[in-house]
Amino acid sequence: MTPDSSARLSLGFACVAHSYSHFLLPIFSVVALALEGELGLSHGEAIGLILIGNILFGVAAPLAGWLGDRWSSVGMMTLFFFGTGGGMILTGFADTAPQIAAALAVTGLFASIYHPVGIAWLVRNSVNRGAALGINGLFGVVGPAAGPLIAGILIDLATWRAAFWLPGLMIVVTGILFAVFLARGRITESKRDLRAEPQAPRDAAIRTFLILAVTLVCANLTYHAIQAGLPKIFSERVTDMEASGAIGLSLRVGLVYLLAGLMQVVAGRLADRYPLKLVYLGTFFLQIPVLVIAANLGGPTLVALATLFVMINLAAQPAENSIVARYAPSRWRGLIYGLKFILAFGVGSLGIKLEGAVYDLTGGFFWLFMVLAGLAATAALIGLFMPSERARGVLAAAE
Repeated sequence: MTPDSSARLSLGFACVAHSYSHFLLPIFSVVALALEGELGLSHGEAIGLILIGNILFGVAAPLAGWLGDRWSSVGMMTLFFFGTGGGMILTGFADTAPQIAAALAVTGLFASIYHPVGIAWLVRNSVNRGAALGINGLFGVVGPAAGPLIAGILIDLATWRAAFWLPGLMIVVTGILFAVFLARGRITESKRDLRAEPQAPRDAAIRTFLILAVTLVCANLTYHAIQAGLPKIFSERVTDMEASGAIGLSLRVGLVYLLAGLMQVVAGRLADRYPLKLVYLGTFFLQIPVLVIAANLGGPTLVALATLFVMINLAAQPAENSIVARYAPSRWRGLIYGLKFILAFGVGSLGIKLEGAVYDLTGGFFWLFMVLAGLAATAALIGLFMPSERARGVLAAAE
């Protein structure tokens, strides 16, 4: 097995794992609609059952990244597959709200491994990082795209429990395959970057990470609020949703995220070609009018605008991860990606609670859209102070 072959196989598993890491919230956001009636919970109470799991998905990431840097990235990925799959299967056997919340917390804890370890692994084995991150981002969106559809089909044909059992089993089987390749030496550990870059100045790195701390929180509060609320938004504002059942609702939500994932491939190429700051901040400025216009709309127009918004929101990620890779020392990259995901999924997951609280308080989604537009505006304005960087081609020519 050559190093290049090992790298390609590793990146393939990293992309599949990215899809799995994003199964939990989109599946549960559909299951929560069934739990409202079965457990006698309000919408806010039902969707809130995943809050601890989603917080752990973020706050446990630095430890996972540190272990990936210091111990083994492939060892941590093995734990990811078996722990995440096992946690989802456990959720399917839970009977009460506290049991469901506890099982979701276990799942979120093991799922936290992917982003700091898997993305650092991807960056280490990529030459055109933006393009690789864009493709990886597409796989990441397969979770939000396929998760609701899987959940809707299994809820209508069987039970909400099957919406956790089947995906959990898929993840465990993938983990077994991964472990076999690892044992046979077809996947090996790598600690060196295929594409080496000069270290960024310390003051520029500190300034960049402080600004990213703000933009990340704003972007991910918005991301989680919309992801958690989209099934409910469509069920209330799109008139044909009730007749189409859980499958029709899930299919519409899944299509939104699938189209958004394709946009990440385009955005990744833009991140390789143009200044990262320009690509990154452009996504925030574009989100503002889309959210304001969508606040009062329903029907097919709302579906189109929701798709456009999610496309723009996710388009920021290849540039964002490229910025982190550019300014983070390679030996600490897993840890720094982990710290990033504390903000992205630890703090950002409070967007789930924001969505539920605003809906319970106002009985609708107008003010949620307006609050999210304000968050996008805040990120865009703060991001203007980020250090500028020349286009990647110009930078390479100057080195």
